[in-house]
Amino acid sequence: MIEVGRICVKIAGRDAGRKCVVVDILDDNFVLIDGSTRRRKCNFRHLEPTAEVIKIKKGASHEEVAKEFEKLGLPVWNTKPKPSSERPRKQRGKRKKAGQEGSGKDEKKKGKKEPAVKAEASKDSGKEEKAESQSQPPEQEGQSSEEQQDGSPQ
Repeated sequence: MIEVGRICVKIAGRDAGRKCVVVDILDDNFVLIDGSTRRRKCNFRHLEPTAEVIKIKKGASHEEVAKEFEKLGLPVWNTKPKPSSERPRKQRGKRKKAGQEGSGKDEKKKGKKEPAVKAEASKDSGKEEKAESQSQPPEQEGQSSEEQQDGSPQ
């Protein structure tokens, strides 16, 4: 039933409902199709064969299939090739100046410096407390800093 040149209707998948022709039999379950569908491998269970058969050779090119489809008045799936272009090349060896922003590495370094700055600030505040306690008159040295702020004696 399935043979090279048999016109079929695709009943499953993206190309369902479109007519195609069997170009090659690949194995027990798969055939190569072309025509109003994309040229591709297809499970023969996804095809509904019709009574029509066209004369094409096994493994016929898309152009040969297109000629036969035009004789029958059937539409053909045509793909337009993508325009070739050079792939973008990465520019190497150019470094940004120190004053420029936008480098991911610089941002990471800045993030590491911030906790160090906070740590230094806490050290500075500890030094200020020590400086305040040293600048107190000798009679108030025995009092804690909380009692000094309240101003009440023990």
